[in-house]
Amino acid sequence: MSGLLALLDDVAGIAKVAAASVDDVAAAAGKAGAKTAGVIIDDAAVTPKYVQGFAPARELPIIWRIARGSMFNKVILLLPVALLLANFAPWLITPLLMVGGSYLCFEGAEKIFHVLFPHGSHVIEEDMSVRDPGHLEEQKIKGAIKTDFILSAEIMTIALSAIEAPNVWMQAATLAVVGVGVTVAVYGSVALIVKMDDVGLYLAKNAPTPIGRGVGRGLVKAMPKVMKTLSVVGTAAMLWVGGSIMIHGLEVLGFGWLGHHIHDWAYAAGHAVSDQWAGAVEWISKAAMDGVFGLAWGFVLIPLATKVIAPLRPKKAEQTADH
Repeated sequence: MSGLLALLDDVAGIAKVAAASVDDVAAAAGKAGAKTAGVIIDDAAVTPKYVQGFAPARELPIIWRIARGSMFNKVILLLPVALLLANFAPWLITPLLMVGGSYLCFEGAEKIFHVLFPHGSHVIEEDMSVRDPGHLEEQKIKGAIKTDFILSAEIMTIALSAIEAPNVWMQAATLAVVGVGVTVAVYGSVALIVKMDDVGLYLAKNAPTPIGRGVGRGLVKAMPKVMKTLSVVGTAAMLWVGGSIMIHGLEVLGFGWLGHHIHDWAYAAGHAVSDQWAGAVEWISKAAMDGVFGLAWGFVLIPLATKVIAPLRPKKAEQTADH
């Protein structure tokens, strides 16, 4: 009997350790996930455009396929690479973060540039003119998964940089939780967003009460504005996150004067108001300055992307066609 009690005591001890480990993973994942908030917002804001123009019946299947591709990107492709970097080449994390930050700055700046100076892309126009809906759907899904790969790489790298884990197994578990949780949150939200107008239309036609039908009509009218707001929020998040990554990266590489100035200016702005609002004003000021820097850096990158990188893409496509 004493042996059985000792065994049960050992099992209870192991269970406590396991529970503590689960709590540690959850806490670390929550902290790491919070660091990626800007990229997550952008990911959720960008994805709905990939189902625009398709029949309502195809929206959820398309989102599901993109979500599966996103999960594969994060857990199968990026998680092992992130762990290898953290344990064998940690010096590469900051440069890679800055590459991803530059991409976010470029994307955000290009969207603003397009609003200020509208221009079309013959590649996009040709793609949208494809008459085969099945082919167009495949192209859209592939494009969405490619874009997701960049954003997922940024999410996983930011999460990795925020993890303070004692061993590689804790790092792996935390990254896996972040990857799965972010994917479910992003694409679950996207599914709700893209189907909300259908819900509104159903309520407007079939709700048994005038209030319900009014809510339905309100949803139908509101969704275009919601989508536009999401686009604006996503662009702002791109510039904010991209700019902050670049500034932090410069600090790590020994060029911290800009980051120090921004910190001092934000601190001064926060303490120019009452103590009640000081923290919020300081945060908003820093985020705004990070975003302005991200926009400026993105504008610098636009000529490089459009004049140097973009002209190479058609040539590559032609070479592929020749083969």
